Parts: sequence; C-alpha cells; structure tokens
Amino acid sequence: MASSASEPFRAGYRPRIALTTYYQEGSWGVWNSVAAIVPGAYVEAVSAAGGTPLLLPPVGTDAGVLELVDGLIVIGGVDVDPRFYGAERHELTSSQPSRDEHDLALTRAALERGLPLFAICRGAQILNVALGGTLIQHLPDVNENAVRYQPEPGRYGRVAFRTEPGSRCRELLGVTAESPCYHHQALDEVAEGLVVTARAEDGTIEAVETTAGGWALGVQFHPEENRKDPRLFEGFVAVAHDHARGRTRSGGPAGALHREDTCTP
Repeated sequence: MASSASEPFRAGYRPRIALTTYYQEGSWGVWNSVAAIVPGAYVEAVSAAGGTPLLLPPVGTDAGVLELVDGLIVIGGVDVDPRFYGAERHELTSSQPSRDEHDLALTRAALERGLPLFAICRGAQILNVALGGTLIQHLPDVNENAVRYQPEPGRYGRVAFRTEPGSRCRELLGVTAESPCYHHQALDEVAEGLVVTARAEDGTIEAVETTAGGWALGVQFHPEENRKDPRLFEGFVAVAHDHARGRTRSGGPAGALHREDTCTP
C-alpha cells in the first residue's frame, strides 16, 4: 500500500524550528572569538517541546532559508536601533544594527509566508517594529516601578500578567500567569495588524498577536527561563507541527514552505 503524505508525523516527525542568534565575542576551550551564540535555555525549550532547533546567525541573511523550516523563533538580546522606527536614540539604548536588519528581514518573511512565529522579549519588539510600531526606549522614564523588569545586570525580574479572552495567550496560559523577565524597553505604539493580548498590572504590554492570517505571538517576558512552565513552547511547536503536516498533505515535503500556504491559529 502506498504511504500517505502524513505518515512522517505519525512516525514522530519533529518540527524544524529556526532561531535567530547573537553574533558577538564568545569563548570556548582556549579560544576567544566572534561567534554565533544562542543561550542554551532556548534550544533546550524547543527540544523539550518536541522540536528540532536550527540556528540562523545574522551573517549572509537569506530569508529563503525559511522554506526549509516549520517555525521561527526570534530570540531576545540588545535593544532595537531606534532608526528602524523613526526615533532619536536614548542615551541608554544599545543596539546591533546588523542583527536588527537580519531579524527584521526574517520576521517580515515569516509573516508573509504564514510561517508560525514566536518572538521573545527583543523579538516581540522586532515584531512590532517590523509592522510599523514603536518602542519605549527606557521604561523607568515613564514608570518608576519598571526597574523591577531588569533589577540588575545578569538577574531576571519576574512579571505577573493577565491575558485577554479569546487570545492564544489565554488558550495556552489561562487567565493569569507569571514569568521571568529582563528588559528596560517595551512596546509603545502597537503596529497595525497586532493586538495586545496580555498586560502587566502597571499596563506594560506583555504579549501581542497577529489579528489575521498565520500564527504569530510576541511576548515581552522570557518563557525559556520558566523551566517549570513549557506551555508556550509546547503550543508553538504543536502549531509548527500542524503547519508542516498541512504542507505535506498539500503535496509539499515537510520542512519546505510555499508562499500560498497559511496556518490558522
């Protein structure tokens, strides 16, 4: 009997999840050099949720590589350069424009393709800027209590937030949840095409989602550091799995995307 197109999934297909990376000084063994780096918590969270992590360093950017994967995670990192959203630089803003260009290009390409997209911390800011939104460059300037979001270098804060009814966040996390966080910037003007689906008690935007087409979720917090609560990663990998299965059933191989494909939330 001929095998069906969906058989690889019954056999334990693991969705291929691309992750953006840092590109900066690193060290290993006796060596110190510039390296493409991803904190282990991200790749461990993807693997634990049933995905196969693949790294996309911000060198030789080619959005066509998204044809080979089932989902994209835009990870955290330094501030987005304010020139990408038409603002003057704050004295405390620190950016890596080449990484911004890479992440913005991949984010826009994922949205155009309907590729499942999970944007974390800086990634949520990239998602907003990619669609025309703006950022608050230093939260303590507008909210003196916002120092709790980045209490000190190298130490995560913790944020509690409430999700919106009918949202992906509500479906995955329930009415309220909390998570580690580490940021001094946040979303300001939310781009057209996004809707706020979670806020902290002080009003800080904690999650945004696309309003039409595809599956895209941006969170301001760091769910990869919330080791005891894998629900967001499990939900994202499940959507990537379904997205890949849908392409396979329509005649394309798992891991190869087509521009006409979409993924329903």
